[in-house]
Amino acid sequence: MSMPDITPQLRLAVLTLFPEMFSAITDWGVTGRAFGSGLCQLHLQDPREEASDRHGTVDDRPYGGGPGMVMQAPILAAALAKARAAIGGDAKVVAMSPQGKPLDATLVRSLAGEGALVVIAGRYEGIDERFMTRHVDLEVSVGDYVVSGGELPAMILIDTLIRWLPGALGHEASAAEDSFSEGLLDCPHYTRPEIYEGLAVPSVLLTGHHGEIAGWRRAQALRRTLDRRPDLLTIDGLTDADQALLDKWDLLQE
Repeated sequence: MSMPDITPQLRLAVLTLFPEMFSAITDWGVTGRAFGSGLCQLHLQDPREEASDRHGTVDDRPYGGGPGMVMQAPILAAALAKARAAIGGDAKVVAMSPQGKPLDATLVRSLAGEGALVVIAGRYEGIDERFMTRHVDLEVSVGDYVVSGGELPAMILIDTLIRWLPGALGHEASAAEDSFSEGLLDCPHYTRPEIYEGLAVPSVLLTGHHGEIAGWRRAQALRRTLDRRPDLLTIDGLTDADQALLDKWDLLQE
């Protein structure tokens, strides 16, 4: 895709058998604007271009038997070399994999600062482990489940990365206030009308008192995280200040 003549903050390449799928992020919304403005660069590299037969074969049966097919190391390595040439040889290589490091806010912020990334979107039963050993710097998982290919996980990763780039969001504080940015879930949000089906907007949000509103929002985020994600936060893990904040807003129940 054509880019304005500016230096992108993040150069991305994806190895994928289905490059057309990525129009979902290049053509729409926050990510589409980021690519369209030149904030990000995306190169899509199809490994089938490296296949030696007329069928575009990129996989083969696994040694040792078993179900499914395995993507071949030499073909992926050749595709990776082209991707590196397109965005820069310094690019870190990330493979989307259920066996990878869980994607969280800390990892996203780290990867967003890399400058250049090649993302491997695998298919079939998996990728030859020798390619992973030789060429992949990091495996990343978007959750403890399996999907049909790495394209959707790759798009999730790219979307999260773009949100951390200065200028990608309409409000500079948006990414910092997202869920998980401080290890907490987000607080509840409200807009007009002031009363909907008998439910009113919390009165503190109508006061215009920014300090009180900030305190209420943090208390709500703490309570929501305690209730919904005890793996992230427990009562014993609260600071004295956060306990006092929950107590002030009558949210300190066990």
